[in-house]
Amino acid sequence: MVSESDLETILDRVRANAAGPVAGVYGPSSITWRIDREAVIFLGAGRALLLQLAHPWVAAAIAEHSRTLADPIGRFHRTFDIVFAMVFGSLDRALLSSRQLHRRHSMISGQMPKTVGPFAAGSPYCANDIAALRWVHATLADTALMAHDLVLAPLSAEERERYWTESRAFGALFGLTADDLPANWAGFAAYTTAMEQSDTLTVSAAAREVAAQIFDGARPWLRPPRWYRALTASLLPERLRAGFGFELDERDTKSADTALKWIRRVYPKLPHRLRYVGPYQEAQARLRGELQPDWMTRCLNRAWIGRPQMDVRGRE
Repeated sequence: MVSESDLETILDRVRANAAGPVAGVYGPSSITWRIDREAVIFLGAGRALLLQLAHPWVAAAIAEHSRTLADPIGRFHRTFDIVFAMVFGSLDRALLSSRQLHRRHSMISGQMPKTVGPFAAGSPYCANDIAALRWVHATLADTALMAHDLVLAPLSAEERERYWTESRAFGALFGLTADDLPANWAGFAAYTTAMEQSDTLTVSAAAREVAAQIFDGARPWLRPPRWYRALTASLLPERLRAGFGFELDERDTKSADTALKWIRRVYPKLPHRLRYVGPYQEAQARLRGELQPDWMTRCLNRAWIGRPQMDVRGRE
């Protein structure tokens, strides 16, 4: 388990290797900024969530400790707020977000209500467990790149290696050390494949309930469109797709294919002010010495993180 003192030791190393106090952990020359600035990464949000839910510990924690079902938009905002603060925030903001995440996770523990896969009923779970953190981190890193490559030019082998090197720094903000993560892209790909094939990922009844509420819930105005549900299901390993009860018929496949065709045609032509997420644009403004983001960036921030400004100094 990652203790508070463990985290602080790791954050000292993050600080030493960061791009700078203003640029943050990565900075504008990083591949991480290049990938995560793209609004199109939202195409993978459903996949990342479902892969996390497929881990019985994560599903139990969400079912017992999260307001996801009662406040799905709030969950969306909180998740992207944490991720974007780590990626695009100033160094102080990124480290603060890391500490906030660790404190939130420290309050999430319990016992498995039922036996699921290799996890026996009554066995303990904890959100700051290294193995669970490693999987959540992997779903975010892998899915962001997958969503990027669905629409934009895929990264080269050398760029993928750089991306994974930078993703290890992202893992450090979760409290993961270099020894907790694969050393290179090939090792990371092998890890994700092994996890997807192992019974460590077993879709529980709690996971199916959360997924059903999000993708087919009682509030139609929050329900994702058919093409997005179909695309999300198609990006899952077949075993997990079946575990969640997703069925893809010809109409589903056609709707996802048609949507992707139009996104690939239109998205690259969008002006950067619409195409890039608000926190990235706020980071660029910060590098230019501007004290506050402009009105359009504030509007984009409200859509992505639920508030107008990401990098508010002293915010707890």
